[in-house]
Amino acid sequence: MLTESPYSKKQLVEEKVFKDPVHRYVHVRDQLIWDLIKTREFQRLRRIKQLGTLYLAFHSAEHTRFNHSLGVYEIVRRMTENFKDHDEWEEDDRLLALASALLHDLGHGPFSHCFEKIFHTDHEEYTRKIILGDTDVNAVLKRVSPDFPLQVAQVIDQTHENKLVISMISSQIDADRMDYLQRDSYYTGVSYGRFDMERILRVMRPTKEEVIIKESGMHAVEDYLMSRYQMYWQVYFHPVSRGGEVLLNLALKRAKYLHENGHTFKQAPKYFIPFFEEDVTVHDYLRLDEMVVNFYLQEWIHEDDEILSDLANRFVNRELFKYLPFDGSYITKSELEDLFEKAGIDPEYYFFSDSFSDLPYDYDRPGTNNNRKPIHLQKSNGELREISSQSAIIHSITGVHRMESKLYYPKEKILAIEDLEIKGEIINILNQLA
Repeated sequence: MLTESPYSKKQLVEEKVFKDPVHRYVHVRDQLIWDLIKTREFQRLRRIKQLGTLYLAFHSAEHTRFNHSLGVYEIVRRMTENFKDHDEWEEDDRLLALASALLHDLGHGPFSHCFEKIFHTDHEEYTRKIILGDTDVNAVLKRVSPDFPLQVAQVIDQTHENKLVISMISSQIDADRMDYLQRDSYYTGVSYGRFDMERILRVMRPTKEEVIIKESGMHAVEDYLMSRYQMYWQVYFHPVSRGGEVLLNLALKRAKYLHENGHTFKQAPKYFIPFFEEDVTVHDYLRLDEMVVNFYLQEWIHEDDEILSDLANRFVNRELFKYLPFDGSYITKSELEDLFEKAGIDPEYYFFSDSFSDLPYDYDRPGTNNNRKPIHLQKSNGELREISSQSAIIHSITGVHRMESKLYYPKEKILAIEDLEIKGEIINILNQLA
């Protein structure tokens, strides 16, 4: 529970609303939330795409972390409204839940997960650093109480003692997932991510430890989990989008290599240097957004280094690598790399094996080594049951870990190989993989 302060109770004179294609309206009445939205750190999320390189496969997937964060806030706001009449809900926790929902993605960098792989950053760590550091967000949160920034950070990194508020934002049926499934479905133009959120919100109930679902809402949850499953395999793991990530990954890797080896860039990449040297402050991190990254990619097209120039051009102008299924059973990755090297194609930058997997639903039980919290149904007699024990549909996907791998390569470089014997061998192998 929060220590009350005048600011924590302060309301706007007139409610502010954001028009939203998913929730129709996002409603803001609390001065705290309005002040957080206006901070530089939150406004930066307008310059971070929600889906990274997915716009290369779905051209309208241009929405941002700003859109999504407002959406998660709105769902949590509606949860708190629904929970008001339940004894298990502490109204003093409302502001903690709302602020945590709004700020949960604050630390995402440009192109998110791809960026993290190259520069060894962690968006969750930077979310915490921004909230607790010398930032506008921190200053606003401290108006509630001196320890309020820490409480928000603990909710987001799931270490806070309030397990109910954590589960509203981070669980297997939370506001984060309910927003991004619908929002990403809308902006990619697919129908997979649609489910009956109104029904789910109506059947959610608070307990001291978690959000639970009334038994009558089981089929709505089935629909939600199957929507998530379909979105991952039809949208999030789309091989064209992954191919964009591959090119971005390789271009950043090459730029970092050149910096480490004393290359003089035509346009000094000053915003990247802390990342190249892995000595990044919060200030450095906040200065880098997708506008900046795209500027440097445009500049790198004109670099003297042939590899960086080629990779940057491919990404900027969507000249993506070809891809094939690849599991290493027909030929190993190292054997293929050796062939590429013999053909004069640098496998470090023109050969990429990408694997991805998903576990749509599971829970921690004897014999498993995951820490996923189950979704609980509340039966009419008050008993709680793990949902897969009551639903045949959910039981069928529980614990099922699906995995796929793709091989990415530049087809035109293969066709340009001068050694006809090696060229024929590589083409034959690629045809077998197809």
